[in-house]
Amino acid sequence: MTRGTGRGKTPAAPRSVDVAQLAGVSQKTVSRVLNGERYVSEDVRRRVLEAAEQLGYRLNSAARALASGRTRTIGVVALGTALYGPASLLIGVERAARDAGYALSVVNTLEGDPGGVGGAVQSLLERGVDGIVVSEPIDEGAVPLASDVPVLALGAPAGAGTPASAIAAGVDSVELARAATEHLLDLGHRTVHHLAGPRKWFAARDRQAGWCAALTAHDREQPAVVEGDWSAASGYEAGRELAARSDLTAVFAANDDMAVGLIRFLTEAGLRVPEDVSVVGFDDIPLAAYVLPPLTTVRQPFDDVAREGLRLLVHAIEKPEAEPPAPQSQPVELVVRASTAPPASRRPPAQPRPASPDPDGEAHSPPVV
Repeated sequence: MTRGTGRGKTPAAPRSVDVAQLAGVSQKTVSRVLNGERYVSEDVRRRVLEAAEQLGYRLNSAARALASGRTRTIGVVALGTALYGPASLLIGVERAARDAGYALSVVNTLEGDPGGVGGAVQSLLERGVDGIVVSEPIDEGAVPLASDVPVLALGAPAGAGTPASAIAAGVDSVELARAATEHLLDLGHRTVHHLAGPRKWFAARDRQAGWCAALTAHDREQPAVVEGDWSAASGYEAGRELAARSDLTAVFAANDDMAVGLIRFLTEAGLRVPEDVSVVGFDDIPLAAYVLPPLTTVRQPFDDVAREGLRLLVHAIEKPEAEPPAPQSQPVELVVRASTAPPASRRPPAQPRPASPDPDGEAHSPPVV
């Protein structure tokens, strides 16, 4: 059956009444079948689905929302930034939502706007979203928000601009940072200096807390923290202060970009990495394996975090009365590359190279470098 139109016009899209006529049922029965309602015989369900497929009929999203009470849309509150971590997490959320059969509606906030999270959540609620993901990594002093839909907090503790009942998912940044710091201590470094992220970021505070916990557990001195802004340029500038410290043999940088900038400055200042200073980053950005030297870092499983968070959120949306599933923890993964080594005092002394003869037969020792 084809619904024709005038000459030269595009055929009109099939309607539910067309499906009903082809299947030999009422329009209400078509609605019940396509919305997955019970109390429809298998024979009727089969006829309706075959008719819909034959006509190329797709249930209108607005009609589906009216019938089911859900829009199959998840709202996302995200900081408007191109930084690797937040951007990777947002991409992971989009993939996980699409796999679960949901669309995303994203509202970006701006750093320095205290009411940004609240306004973004209200905007999403007005759009009728079924659930909300708050991927807001900055502490702007926002008050907890009331919400009529389930809320997933990524990258921030529940209560930081989200309802206290929010679902939480993410990596344990404190443990990741502790693992990075302990790697350097295990190599034999007496202490580890820290190049931190901006203080208002939850991640920066967690990573500093992990660094501090590792030094405290090993009864080591805690050098003064140098703060950057997550950029490679800020890591380069921080190198000026760190390179001047006489006890500098190891640095834990709160992200890979700052670590790369730091290594650049140390190299220009005549310090070798890792022979003179070992450096560990955080995130495992794609570039980390290709800088010189390749960067030791802790890997953040952004896709896994997003998938786990969406699993919990979709469960809360579709089965609000059911017991929530147990969250799955993410493993700590330290990626050891060439930017870390034992301090010079712990390394075996280099073996002198044999003297090489010159053209006149005289033996000469290699130059001292």
